[in-house]
Amino acid sequence: MIRIVIAEDQRMLLGALGSLLSLEDDMEVVGKASNGEEAVALAKELKPDICVMDIEMPGKTGLEAAEELKGQGCKVIILTTFARSGYFQRALKAGVSGYLLKDSPSEELASSIRSVMGGRRVYAPELMDDVYSEENPLTDREMEVLELVADGKNTKEIAGQLSITTGTVRNYISTILDKLQVTNRIEAITQSKEKGWFK
Repeated sequence: MIRIVIAEDQRMLLGALGSLLSLEDDMEVVGKASNGEEAVALAKELKPDICVMDIEMPGKTGLEAAEELKGQGCKVIILTTFARSGYFQRALKAGVSGYLLKDSPSEELASSIRSVMGGRRVYAPELMDDVYSEENPLTDREMEVLELVADGKNTKEIAGQLSITTGTVRNYISTILDKLQVTNRIEAITQSKEKGWFK
């Protein structure tokens, strides 16, 4: 019997997924979580074979939960509406076994769970096309500067922390905006988050 924990913040969908998977003869839903923190706690307590997880959840996202569960013996399948290559790349780094989109047919989820239990990885085909086209154009140093900007640091604080001049920080920021083709810092941060470039 494949033991499953489902994490999904939309109650109706959580119930529907639970009912669907419980209809399968070889599957048992042993726990349901409405956010990433609950998912991690349930996975540690119940030791399921698979955790099916949404990404955008309150408290802790599905990706953060997957990163935390890495190496815990529970395979993670991300089930999301977001076909964003950045999310997908971050999910791959977290070692997830599957990444499926919610608009896939319901029987696909059950067969994907069986595939993952058989040691295979299952990724939505539309993401495989994107994953190679979305390389982060920023250097490590530029990402470091952008992460400090995202932490709310001003130019002077960034200069102090990285032991560079404020002029150099400003140059880095204008290069970042240029490379990302955005007009301000907020857009740069948003785009980098969506594409999963932040550590």
